[in-house]
Amino acid sequence: MTSRLGPAEREAAIARLRDPDHELDVLVIGGGVTGAGAALDAVTRGLSTGLVESRDWGFGTSSRSSKLVHGGIRYLEQLNFSLVREALVERGLLLQRIAPHLVRPVRFLYPVSRPVIERVYVGAGMMLYDLFARLGGRKPGVPGHRHLGRRRLARDVPGLRRDVFRGGLAYSDAQVDDARFVATLARTASAYGAHVANRVRVEGFLKVGERVVGVTARDLIRGEVFEIHAKQVVNATGVWTGELQALVGERATFSVRASKGVHLVVPRDRFRSKYGLLLRTEKSVLFVIPWGRHWLIGTTDTDWNLDLAHPAATAADIDYLLEHVNRVLATPLTRDDVEGVYAGLRPLLAGESDETSKLSREHLVAQPVPGLVMVAGGKLTTYRVMAKDAIDAAADSLDGRIPRSITDDVPLVGAEGVRAAWNRRARVARAFGVHPTRIEHLLRRYGSLAAEVLDLIRERPELAEPLPGADDYLGAEVVYAVSHEGALHLDDVLARRTRVSIEAWDRGVSAAPVAAALMAAELGWSKARTRDEVEKYLARVEAERASQREFTDEAADRVRLEAPEPGA
Repeated sequence: MTSRLGPAEREAAIARLRDPDHELDVLVIGGGVTGAGAALDAVTRGLSTGLVESRDWGFGTSSRSSKLVHGGIRYLEQLNFSLVREALVERGLLLQRIAPHLVRPVRFLYPVSRPVIERVYVGAGMMLYDLFARLGGRKPGVPGHRHLGRRRLARDVPGLRRDVFRGGLAYSDAQVDDARFVATLARTASAYGAHVANRVRVEGFLKVGERVVGVTARDLIRGEVFEIHAKQVVNATGVWTGELQALVGERATFSVRASKGVHLVVPRDRFRSKYGLLLRTEKSVLFVIPWGRHWLIGTTDTDWNLDLAHPAATAADIDYLLEHVNRVLATPLTRDDVEGVYAGLRPLLAGESDETSKLSREHLVAQPVPGLVMVAGGKLTTYRVMAKDAIDAAADSLDGRIPRSITDDVPLVGAEGVRAAWNRRARVARAFGVHPTRIEHLLRRYGSLAAEVLDLIRERPELAEPLPGADDYLGAEVVYAVSHEGALHLDDVLARRTRVSIEAWDRGVSAAPVAAALMAAELGWSKARTRDEVEKYLARVEAERASQREFTDEAADRVRLEAPEPGA
């Protein structure tokens, strides 16, 4: 059992998964936040567990979210109190027990233009929000809301137009690097004994009569096809739920509808504020979210029926976000201010509504045929509840008495000892001859496992150099992504283990050759393979830029798909 997800560990996991004499209790398909959470839930109950992902950990929705861990203020207005309460309890668990190294508080401003009616209405909602956060038996981990007058608003948020708002309410939620969180979940499941492997695609189901007894899978690195036998299979593939359901050959129990959400990344100095913003729009809400040296602005909420792997942002999406945020900014943003753009798909449970903003964010668990559990819907914040419910359903069909879920008290790798490591950051910085902010950056990304990244620098001092065009990230982090976090392609490192692809002005073009060379040494790539990885990454960047100049989803989708897949 190890938390390392390097090439050797991946090979060992596949060898165990394909062993015909080894039947798993539970096999989870899908390496997003719900699938990785389900694998952790199953293995910590003492079940023999496998987890496979056809691309990279967190490749889809789970790396392209708003990166918030929150209750969802807008769901209060929809009177969905149970969802808000559940999410806020989970927020507290993540902040204080499960992942205090990855999840941290963030303060938002809800500005008001009608000082009496709106302040009373919103204030009542904020009081309820704070109350729900205290119902989980733990402290909420964030301060409560407070009212701001016009003078305080002008001082704390000078970037807002003075003539738009008469004050506001400040409240707290939390945020997380979603892709790092998913990779850490997979590593934690592995540390407890789960056999986890990415770049393994399920191509069919094994059945005895009507019962599912496993899957046929393909190792996309070696090209080999093999069988994985399991007593229960959990389909946690998000927006791909329907595709996996079709492989079973049964009618879908429920359907999942994809909603596209687009976010912009702009430099932090383009808007001066102590808080992030929550703004109302005619359709939903708009967030301006602090993100290191950047702001995230999002999101859109539109139906998407095209390629699920690479949803494309359009010029219309970008213009929509800029138009809405500029209504309240003293200095408007332009396209030239946009560093990065990303689009993701929310897996919504389809209903009667034609508007995706009105579809359910709650989740469902179903068993369409014996041996198969399907889980879909929900949101990142409530991943643990979704995972628990899915494994509860699987456990009901297993022999013997299966222990209950304990993931509410299982910290992720890197969480234990993080506070002590934080207190020692100045000493560590002096020992390595770097600025303390560099150590703080590593602690916020790896927790106490930052020591393993620093060990690489101790052995190879040149790895302390930052990547070209991406000063926040070190060469050691690229090597660590391969040796410990399961990165197998350049895209895995620049788009998910780091966020260079959305944070750098050139979207990682300068960093790509350097990062590829570091990966090549770890993975044994030839010069031709290294060059191919760089060329495919550059093609991705160019295709995304080109798609963002198109005004329709169909045109943007067509342009984005001109870039080849990594490994193809």
